Amino acid sequence: MKKIFSINYTNWAFTLAMLLLRVSMGLLMIPHGYDKLVHFSKYSRDFMNFLGLGSTVSLALVVFAEFFCAIFLIIGLFSRIVLIPLIIDVCVVLFIAHKADFFGDGEHAALFLAGYLTLLLCGPGKASVDGMTR
Repeated sequence: MKKIFSINYTNWAFTLAMLLLRVSMGLLMIPHGYDKLVHFSKYSRDFMNFLGLGSTVSLALVVFAEFFCAIFLIIGLFSRIVLIPLIIDVCVVLFIAHKADFFGDGEHAALFLAGYLTLLLCGPGKASVDGMTR
């Protein structure tokens, strides 16, 4: 009972928690990017023109973040670097597309943002390619 209420943790528990968070956040994002990648021509016609870059370029950046950066995140390679496009992506979705509706349509984006910010602050953990190269 004492261990349940303890605020202490072991390095093993932290490593496992970061692995679980990193892999789950990456795996949950990949279907979003894969759908946009497979149906690129269909989505590019009506996609949001973010910062005046054009809908095709904006969609390409989203596919890069949601598919390719998510794969790198799962592996744990360049973790903090690939989190930056993912954070920008979910911020655009949350604050622009869903108008900061944290508890409505933007709830998924808010959860992704919380997980990505946690990973950015804590790092990928030792059970990652980044952690193994130190």
